[in-house]
Amino acid sequence: MTTSRTTLPEVTPGRRRRWRYLAAFLVLAVLLVVGGRLAWSWLDPFGGRTIDRSQPALLQSIKDMSRFEAATGTFQVVVDLEKDAGFLPDAIKGTRTLFVGAGGVDAYVDFSAMGTNAVTVSPDRTQATIRLPHAQLEKPNLDNGRSYVFAHQRGLFDRVQDFLSGSPSDQRELYLLAEKKITEAAVASDLRARADVNTKAMLSGMLKSLGFTKVTVEFTGEP
Repeated sequence: MTTSRTTLPEVTPGRRRRWRYLAAFLVLAVLLVVGGRLAWSWLDPFGGRTIDRSQPALLQSIKDMSRFEAATGTFQVVVDLEKDAGFLPDAIKGTRTLFVGAGGVDAYVDFSAMGTNAVTVSPDRTQATIRLPHAQLEKPNLDNGRSYVFAHQRGLFDRVQDFLSGSPSDQRELYLLAEKKITEAAVASDLRARADVNTKAMLSGMLKSLGFTKVTVEFTGEP
C-alpha cells in the first residue's frame, strides 16, 4: 500500500521579505489615509472660523410689571407671499416664498388699570368684590428656532440681482406678515376669555386662603 504525500511549496527568504514589504506597505497606506483625514478635519485649510467680538449686553431700563399673565396660545401659520412684475412671466421676473411662522401670544390682565373702587370688602371681612378690566393680548413672539423659509422661487432677474447684491433677500416682510396673521388668529380665538377665567380663579383662590368666604370677580369694559 502506497501513501501519497503533498509537498508544500518552500517559502524562500526572498518570498518572506516580499510579504513583509507588502504588509508594511498596506499598514503605511492605512495610516496615511487615517492620518490625512484627521489632519484635514483639524486643519481644514479651506474652512473658516467664527469669532464672536460682540460687546456685553447693557441694561437700559427696568420696568415694574403690574399685570397677570393668565394664558398663552401657541400658533403656526404658513405665509405664501408672491410678487409679480407686470406683464413679465414669473420665470423672468417675480418671486414666491413659503414661510412657516411659529410663535406664542400671551393674554394678560393689567392690574394698573383698576379703578379706585375696584376692590370692595364687606364690614365683617368675609366677602370681597373685585372689578377688573378684561384680558388683553400681547404682541406675537415669533420663535426663530421654529420659523423658517420652506420654499423660495425666483425669476431670472431676481437671481441676478441677489447675486450682484451679495446679500440674501430681506425676510422682515415675511416676519411682519406672519405676526399679523397670528394676531388675527389670537383675536378670533378664546384666548382672552380663557385668561379672564384663569384670573378669576387665581384671585378667588388667593382671597379665600386669606379668610374670605365669598369672592366675586367682575370684568368691566369691552372684552
